Amino acid sequence: MKKFFFIISPILIIVSLVVLAFTFRQIHQQEEELTEDLKTRTELLTDSLKEAIKAPYLSNEKNNIDQILNKFAGRGRILGISVYDNNAEIFAFSEKLAEKILEDNKPLAEQVMDSDSSKGDFIKHNKNTFYVFITPLHLNEKVVGAVSVFQKADYIHEQILNTWKTNIWRLFIQVFLFSISAVLILNWLIYRPILNIIEIIRKTKDGSTKTSDYKSSNHFFFSPLLSEINKLHQHLNSNKTPKSFPKKTLEKVDSPWTANRLKEFFSTYLKNRKIFVVSNREPYIHSREKDQITWKVPASGMITALEPIMEACGGTWIAHGSGNADQETVDENNKVKVPPSNPKYTLKRVWLSPEEIKGHYVGFSNEALWPLCIFAHNRPIFRKSDWQIYREVNGKFAKSLLKEIKNVENPIILIQDYHFALLPAMIKKSRPDAEIGFFWHIPWPNSQIFSICPYRKEILKGMLGADVLGFHTQQFCNYFFESVGKEIEALIDLEKFSITHEKHESNIKPFPISVPFSQKSLYPKNSEIIQKFKIKTEFLAIGVDRLDYAKGLVEKFKGVEFFLSDHPEYLEKFTLLQIAPTTREEVQKYREFNEEVSAEAERINQRFKTFNWKPIIFIKEHHSHEELYALYQSANLCIVSSLSDGMNLVAKEFIASRDDENGVLILSKFAGAVQDLKGAIIINPYSAEDTAQAIYEGLTMPTSEQHRRMKKMREIVKDYNIYRWAAEFLKSIISL
Repeated sequence: MKKFFFIISPILIIVSLVVLAFTFRQIHQQEEELTEDLKTRTELLTDSLKEAIKAPYLSNEKNNIDQILNKFAGRGRILGISVYDNNAEIFAFSEKLAEKILEDNKPLAEQVMDSDSSKGDFIKHNKNTFYVFITPLHLNEKVVGAVSVFQKADYIHEQILNTWKTNIWRLFIQVFLFSISAVLILNWLIYRPILNIIEIIRKTKDGSTKTSDYKSSNHFFFSPLLSEINKLHQHLNSNKTPKSFPKKTLEKVDSPWTANRLKEFFSTYLKNRKIFVVSNREPYIHSREKDQITWKVPASGMITALEPIMEACGGTWIAHGSGNADQETVDENNKVKVPPSNPKYTLKRVWLSPEEIKGHYVGFSNEALWPLCIFAHNRPIFRKSDWQIYREVNGKFAKSLLKEIKNVENPIILIQDYHFALLPAMIKKSRPDAEIGFFWHIPWPNSQIFSICPYRKEILKGMLGADVLGFHTQQFCNYFFESVGKEIEALIDLEKFSITHEKHESNIKPFPISVPFSQKSLYPKNSEIIQKFKIKTEFLAIGVDRLDYAKGLVEKFKGVEFFLSDHPEYLEKFTLLQIAPTTREEVQKYREFNEEVSAEAERINQRFKTFNWKPIIFIKEHHSHEELYALYQSANLCIVSSLSDGMNLVAKEFIASRDDENGVLILSKFAGAVQDLKGAIIINPYSAEDTAQAIYEGLTMPTSEQHRRMKKMREIVKDYNIYRWAAEFLKSIISL
């Protein structure tokens, strides 16, 4: 109990000081108002008496004056009235007026005579306070006497004293009630729930908690904290492995890969050597919204894949700082610990000017290389100015990375994606001891398409500075071999799957990237998220893609249109929820595509919608993995309609979320994931009829068939999850 009062005492002191300050102000105003009122009433009374006394005074009728004075004296707060002659001597006064008071007031009367002006003042007599007001009497504009009125003024002090007493008692009652209320609130709403939460945490460590422990209604606003503890508990349980892995276990392919196993692998094989990741897109973006800084994870398959690795192994991730509050959150070395909620590795940000962003990211990366590799009916644009800036930015990142590895022996460097095709050779030239892995996250085009690029030789030479070049599929590796064979002088060894250029050997290997996996879903089911979208139909299809022309969103919507036309019995029973956060808004083609997709969704909705239903709910906002997993778990179908895709991790996330082993995956034949996920319904996204038929087949597929297919795909994703991908990629780099 003493602790509670110690906690609330500063609040009580502050409240008391505030109340006292307002009381002082109130007293001051009250005193001024009462005093002014007393003066005004006294002046009015004196003026009235002056007219009544003037005639008998001039006629020297003292008896009449005495009667007038005694008549008014004693009324209300009037103590007495007196009249002075032209020499300031007392001419007449009321009976109850003491001579001592009159003598004390004589100097004031003399001042009135001399100045010919009315005056007032407060005087004290026998511990009593009076207010006296004197005004002159005139005859032919000459002062011939004066009239004074004495008013009792003690009531002003009494009223002020009563106000003080009232406010002090009120403050005492308020403090008492506040103290009791605060103690009760602290005890019942905070202290007891915290004790309960401590007990739950203890049980969590012992593994003896129950689901009901996390849902107690007595926790009030501690419910979010309990929810996070529950998620942490589930996450720890899903990744429980022995504290130590024998080396034989690490080598076994069929042993499940988890974050803990990857850490052990990292310790055993890499001897805790430092890992450095380089990418254009950063894993965490800080933004300022009004007066608050928030953070988010951008929509990116590359981020989805690499984040678990960095959390498991630690290290430094170097990326372009693109958030409007990024510079406010880094230290003097442009670094910040992430994730913000539970830091496990370091993010170093590199700053790019608007011209560099336009030339490197918007221009050469996304208007040249991206459409060249995606080959999805968008002509690449090559500008010499963009190429020059692309080289400069690669050099800028090389300088930042070399600074980080200056005192690191044999650093392990993982360079990501087409934004940094020149970086491997730049680093290798300065640090031959660095072991470099370069992963190309998008498709690699065939040699004929790649020959369109006017800077193809420089790009190939830059990439071959890496010790290991990773692609999603063997087909992409084969295309790369073809491109090198046609464009530059190099020794290609198809038995070893290696290329030797300028005495440096690079291994070219497929590493089909994946997602984290747990026997139980990484996130608990959450019906509130699906309710947020106000979906009440019997059947739900989910689509999650960046708003990119390579993802086939228009084709997907047309497939829904054909499905509802062919099967009107599903009207008002089927909804496609398409999550598509905007991306690359600096690129004109993407802005145009945004408008095209929005218009297509609106056209189809206008055709089929009813009063309380529309077939397509199109959301362009970013959603967290927790929210997406809840949507995956609630959906009957997941539709991936990519026109060209390196892998597509959404398909694998959908599989990983389905711990009930139901649900149907509809997968484009042009996504890299199609080579692994044989249990999906494979479609040609360019055919709306094909997509429509797949939707119908998925909705009518027997539960047993769904179970068979989903179980098969879950085994594949479990056996080759992101942790195994990371281990194999890292091992291929250090074993050269």
